[in-house]
Amino acid sequence: MEVNAEKYLAKPAGSEHKPDRRMLERQVSVLGEMLIDSMGVKAYNERVRDFGLEQDLQEDDVVVKIHALQKIVLGPEAEPPQPEDCMAVVQELRTRITDMLAERVVREKINKELQDRIQQRQAQYMEELKLAIIKKHSGPENPTTLKKYANLQKLEKRSLGKSIMEVLRPSTVDEIVGQQRAIKALLAKIGSPYPQHVLLYGPPGVGKTSAARLALKVAKIKEYSPFTEDSSFIEVDGTTLRWDSRGIANPLLGSVHDPIYQGSNKELSDTGIPEPKIGLVTQAHGGILFIDEIGEMDPVLQNKLLKVLEDKRISFESIYYDASNKNIPLYIRKLFEEGAPADFILIGATTRQPESINPAFRSRCTEVFFDPLTPADIVIIINNAVNKLGVQIEKGCAEIISQYTIEGRKAVNILADAYNIAIAEQNCAPQEVRIRRSDIYTVIQNSRLAPCVRFTDKIHSRVGRVLALGVAGYIGSVLEIEAIAFPALKKGEGTIRINDAAGSMTRDSVFNAAAVIRKISGEIVSDYDVHVNCIGGGRVDGPSAGVAIFSALASAITQRPVRQDIAVTGEISIQGEIKPVGGIIEKIYGAKQNDMSAIIIPAKNSKEVPADLSGIEVHAVKRAEEVLEILFAE
Repeated sequence: MEVNAEKYLAKPAGSEHKPDRRMLERQVSVLGEMLIDSMGVKAYNERVRDFGLEQDLQEDDVVVKIHALQKIVLGPEAEPPQPEDCMAVVQELRTRITDMLAERVVREKINKELQDRIQQRQAQYMEELKLAIIKKHSGPENPTTLKKYANLQKLEKRSLGKSIMEVLRPSTVDEIVGQQRAIKALLAKIGSPYPQHVLLYGPPGVGKTSAARLALKVAKIKEYSPFTEDSSFIEVDGTTLRWDSRGIANPLLGSVHDPIYQGSNKELSDTGIPEPKIGLVTQAHGGILFIDEIGEMDPVLQNKLLKVLEDKRISFESIYYDASNKNIPLYIRKLFEEGAPADFILIGATTRQPESINPAFRSRCTEVFFDPLTPADIVIIINNAVNKLGVQIEKGCAEIISQYTIEGRKAVNILADAYNIAIAEQNCAPQEVRIRRSDIYTVIQNSRLAPCVRFTDKIHSRVGRVLALGVAGYIGSVLEIEAIAFPALKKGEGTIRINDAAGSMTRDSVFNAAAVIRKISGEIVSDYDVHVNCIGGGRVDGPSAGVAIFSALASAITQRPVRQDIAVTGEISIQGEIKPVGGIIEKIYGAKQNDMSAIIIPAKNSKEVPADLSGIEVHAVKRAEEVLEILFAE
């Protein structure tokens, strides 16, 4: 049936003026005819019968007729119009019915064209249709693939539950021990209305990854935070990321699988369409991308990532992409022509020193430093882990573990191993297990662990032995420097011997110390045979051991004992001035880790001492005389 829509689309004569009742009735009558044409007589009659509108459509009251038409078009829940609103309702119905009529006209045209095409190519079309139906019902499955699928489904039902490390992992920022300043700084940068990219520095196993993960969790609950509940935390190890110049295997930035060589899916490759694959930067869109060991990333990939941070989008290219190909799916066209969004916050963690990180990264990121853990921190971590396991632990176990590691993660691993040993030996329920010191020592022996904390005899002073502070990476340590002096066989012809392994800087420090000793006491070092030794083969790469070497040499020559509960650091000039050095925070923690009562640092480094430092006394000195006054005090 062909519908003549034009006869309904012309405005009734005189419609420019306010319609009277007769005009309204005429328009309602026309609407009824339009509705029959748009729905079809059969569908129209069925709806009139289903809604019980036969009587309403025969009524003389035009308002009742309009309401009946509303029900047919809008449904039986349509509200009856007010008399003064009738004209507006009629106009609305006219628009709705016109749309229905136009839709039917288009549909009938399409159906007619479809019938024509079927008649023209019936044989070929029916054959293709049969093949499509056969393929649809047969599918790609066969008994072998179905069996493998069933096995996968069976495997999905198995689970070992959480690992012990998942159970013991910090679940709140308050559970991250010894990093209050770093956590506060990180939360401020991530929880801001304008979050910043962040680089986290620090030794391994101090909570950098946990802190990053929990920072997003805290930020999500803030009303002003741009992060939402859907914001993702995407985590990747930088050591596994490598730049692929071919652009086909780049999990970070994304890649393109070309239809010929790199294998886009079959539906696309059959029509020569390349297939873009989004990377982690897009998966992290609106959230956080955490790259552990970011300093180990491929330099080329680092530069590419910097570009993404600037553009906040990732682009895709392929010589096989043809914009004029109408068979390209919309999502592929959008990816090639507009790129994929990549607006995220980058958190990178590294154990490297800042100067070894790409300067371009550092300029775009704020920096947060995590502190080394002290034995006291390790004890707290172990006690928290014990509470989570819900077991008992023998007194002194936590302290033993704290002597063998400075990493929180390693400490928890030792505890977990001891827990497993205890369960196996005690043959009891997990909640009844008691971890003993013998279990801890068994783990230590099995893992071939060596003590990382060296407790010294703090009570007794010693001649010619001074404890110096050193730092390697982010780990502070205590070095033993000793000196011994004998009167030379011939005055003025004494010898000075220094361990070759200690480095040339030690030799320079000895000569500086000799000048200062002569200036302070009048003693001439060349009147003595002197030997300076760094115990353990320690190598002094910088001048920060100068004060310690001076103090040991002065003690050996004057035979005055040195306090063994104080560690020192600082460069000494030939004028006796104490010059500033680096790594003060790390050295302070190294001293605390080795149970020092106090440290001596250059006065110009005093501003670097944490304001909340406790458990150790800090002496800031300007001259060599002040150092001897502190070290020689009984």
